[in-house]
Amino acid sequence: MIGSWTVGLARHRTGRLLAALAGIALAVALVAALGSFLTASKATMTQRAVRSVAVDWQVQVQPGVDPGAVMSLVRKAPGTRAALPVGFAHTTGFTARVQGSTQTTGPGMALGLPDGYRALFPDAIRTLSGSPSGVLLAQQTASNLHAAPGDTIAVQFPGIGLRPVKVDGVIDLPQADSLFQTVGAPSQSQPTAPPDNVVLLPAARFAALTRGASAVTTQIHVARDDARLPSDPAAAFTAVTRAAHNLEARSAGAALVGNNVGAALDSARQDALYAQILFLFLGVPGAVLAAALTAAVASAGGERRRQEQGLLRLRGLRPRQITALAGLEAALIGLAGGLAGLGVAALTGRLAFGAASFGAGAGTWAAWYSTAFVLGAAVAAVAVLVPALRDLHTVTVAETRKESGARSTRNPWWMRYGLDFALLIGSWLVFRASSGNQYALVLAPEGVPSISVSYWAFLGPALLWIGAALLLWRLTLLALTHGRPAMARLARPLTTTLAGTTAATLSRRRRPLARSVVLLALAVSFALSTAVFNATYRQQAEVDARLTNGADVTVTEPPGARVPPGAGSALKISGVRHVEPLQHRFAYVGSDLQDLYGVRPDTIASATSLQDAYFAGGTARQLMRRLAERPDNLLVSVETVNDFQLSPGDTVNLRIQDARTKALRTVLFHYAGIAKEFPTAPKDSFFVANASYIAKATGSDAVGVFLLDTGGTHQKQIATRLRSQLGTSATVSDLTQTRGTVGTSLTSVDLAGLTRIELAFAVLLAAGAGGLVLALGLAERRRTFAIATVLGARTRQLRGMVLTEALLLAAGGLAGGAVIGWALSEMLVKVLTGVFDPPPAALAVPGVYLTLTGMAALIAVLAAALNGVRSARRPAVEELRDL
Repeated sequence: MIGSWTVGLARHRTGRLLAALAGIALAVALVAALGSFLTASKATMTQRAVRSVAVDWQVQVQPGVDPGAVMSLVRKAPGTRAALPVGFAHTTGFTARVQGSTQTTGPGMALGLPDGYRALFPDAIRTLSGSPSGVLLAQQTASNLHAAPGDTIAVQFPGIGLRPVKVDGVIDLPQADSLFQTVGAPSQSQPTAPPDNVVLLPAARFAALTRGASAVTTQIHVARDDARLPSDPAAAFTAVTRAAHNLEARSAGAALVGNNVGAALDSARQDALYAQILFLFLGVPGAVLAAALTAAVASAGGERRRQEQGLLRLRGLRPRQITALAGLEAALIGLAGGLAGLGVAALTGRLAFGAASFGAGAGTWAAWYSTAFVLGAAVAAVAVLVPALRDLHTVTVAETRKESGARSTRNPWWMRYGLDFALLIGSWLVFRASSGNQYALVLAPEGVPSISVSYWAFLGPALLWIGAALLLWRLTLLALTHGRPAMARLARPLTTTLAGTTAATLSRRRRPLARSVVLLALAVSFALSTAVFNATYRQQAEVDARLTNGADVTVTEPPGARVPPGAGSALKISGVRHVEPLQHRFAYVGSDLQDLYGVRPDTIASATSLQDAYFAGGTARQLMRRLAERPDNLLVSVETVNDFQLSPGDTVNLRIQDARTKALRTVLFHYAGIAKEFPTAPKDSFFVANASYIAKATGSDAVGVFLLDTGGTHQKQIATRLRSQLGTSATVSDLTQTRGTVGTSLTSVDLAGLTRIELAFAVLLAAGAGGLVLALGLAERRRTFAIATVLGARTRQLRGMVLTEALLLAAGGLAGGAVIGWALSEMLVKVLTGVFDPPPAALAVPGVYLTLTGMAALIAVLAAALNGVRSARRPAVEELRDL
């Protein structure tokens, strides 16, 4: 019997089985693909964080402690791959006599590097000119002294005077901030910038020059064995933090560890947690939707399944046997759909990422695939077996001969109790609480191994998604119940005299039709919200890179350089459309030292983008106009406005260094607006003022930065040519370089891959939700069409009935999906504010992708309708015989 039943299902219910199998396959493939990719992405984050660090640990030897003893302790520490001692000595100044003039600088640092240092830590030093070994001068120091390889400079050490050295090369220190950190001090008490003047010396030369000097210390620079770290950034952070603390404990106070790799992993673990949140926010709804699609496909054949069950009961089959047959169908769908889903996931990984595992380890990859398969089997059981068991115990044999509409006309319980309205109100309340000023979705205290997520914020989008779906269901039922006259008028062009019959049929079938509309709307909303979120994130990542770099290409002059605005003409090489000078000074407001930027209000927007979201108290154009109309106007950062309780028009006295006397002088400004962000400015406290007013008040129009507009193209090539032209006299950075620097691992790895998977599945879900359910519903109504044909309905009228239902489904689903998707997008972007830096002024809408999704859903619906029309053309007698 079981064999005959299986063969009968495969031969006569092929369409229904394949449709349910497709829904299971989508759910399994989405969970397997996203889970495997999430795991692989976390491992990639860990690798990227570790590779971004030049020196893993800087172990500071405490005064009076033997460096050799600390070195021995470090080398014996678990995980240490290699370690070298580095000498640090403070200098009181540098001098150089070049081309008949003597140049001097302020205090700085001298480092003594042992042999093999650059081979062990290749990313710590970058050679710009001259020899890669010997006495190496930092780029800014070389610029300050006008020194080049081959010149002789003098380094003044406290207590022993000047020591001459010959410069062998000029270098750059890419990670100077961490190299010159105060080991053991909290980050908020670290110096705001590394020293301007630095010289690197061979260890023997350093020891000879600093003999007798004070303020000489030793650090042990350590390279760790990264292969031993866990793949998850949070676990890796915990491991390296514990190892550092263990070393400090075993040294008994003789050493402090500057944990650079731990700091990098600290940032990566937060990115990893955001990736996990995005998986939940954007991936889980897709899996739920695929499961709902399977349930809808199964319920589309529920009427026939009940009739078959009633026939089996009449023929004497016991409940246990009927349950076994239903379980067989569920197992067949679950097994075949699960295997197909795993195959789709593996194919997706192979095509998009080069490996079926998506780059994850064997254990985690297999775990996610197994979990997805089990979930697929569970969905099959819920969609097929549970309804069969329910009907077996609650529906009599006589009731199985009636249509579902005749059995119950009562509204669902959730409509009677207003669950949809309650969910939407709850969503709004949670959203208000989770988007407040002091709210943080991810809390990662600095230096603390554990991080926490406010998971209750997930309730807002989840309740909105469910509540909006139920509300759309309610509205569709109301429209189909009370809108028969309107539906008849709309159907008349397609069905002529059967318009009333068509409207009555749609009203009678309002429940399955409402379910189909809601399913299509949810699929469309999933695609829309995912696509908008992804596009908005990419937009803001580009905005962040442009804010950091300032423009397509930026030329930064060294501190203290007296470069006039006219020097920008030499930078206008081929490919550069505009060169904009930007002053960068420092000013005291009270006792607080802040960055001061002098701009040319009329032309600043020609080289860089100034969005209205960067400002408050007016648009970007309005505030630039205020600076132009009244030169003493001042734009102030939000933090300074709050700290000093400023109101528009208030007088602000800034103390700025006079270029002639070198003394601080008070300059009067008037508070005119807020600058929340500004190109090249820090994220906290700064001022923006009129460059001509600053130049007049300080006696200098010296430029700190030149912003170059290249039209958004060839930035890297233009920057390379300018570096060759300027040498070591200025620093050149381009947008492509900065984009890779400021982009987090979440930006450059996870979000792009995550959304590629989701967007592809979203199109399939929209097409499936639009076409599969309609096609199966039409297939189940072949008897109705055959009877209508016997009663005299023409093929054109039947085609009109089918197309009317299809167009109603497409219009309701697409419109409802657009509204739900827009609301979800707004909520997701607001709740996930921590992902965006800076927050977006407006959502980015990927029109091409959304058009593709809408067209896929519409084509699927029309294809299902046309197939239903083709089936309706069969001779009525032949159709009734088959049924």
